[in-house]
Amino acid sequence: MSSGKVILGVIAGAAAGAILSILFAPEKGSNTRRKISQKGEDFLDNIKTKFEDFLSTATNELEEAKNEAKELLDKGKEKAQQAENVIKNRANPL
Repeated sequence: MSSGKVILGVIAGAAAGAILSILFAPEKGSNTRRKISQKGEDFLDNIKTKFEDFLSTATNELEEAKNEAKELLDKGKEKAQQAENVIKNRANPL
C-alpha cells in the first residue's frame, strides 16, 4: 500500500471521527451544524496550508535542481572547450 493511500485514509478517518463526535453530542441542531461547518472550514484551511507548504517546497527543490543542472552544463562546456584547445594545440605544433 502506498504512503499516499495511508495518509488519505488517516485524514478521512480523522474527519469521519470529528463529524461523528459532533453528531452524537447532546446539543441543539443549530449548534451542531455550526460546529460541523466550522470543523469543515478548519479542515479545508489545514489542507490548503499543507498544500501551499508542499508547493513551496517543490518549487524550491525544482529551482535548486535547475541551478545544479545549469552549473553542470557550464562545467561540461568548459571541459569541452579545454579539450578542443588541447586537440588544436597538438594538431598544430609550432
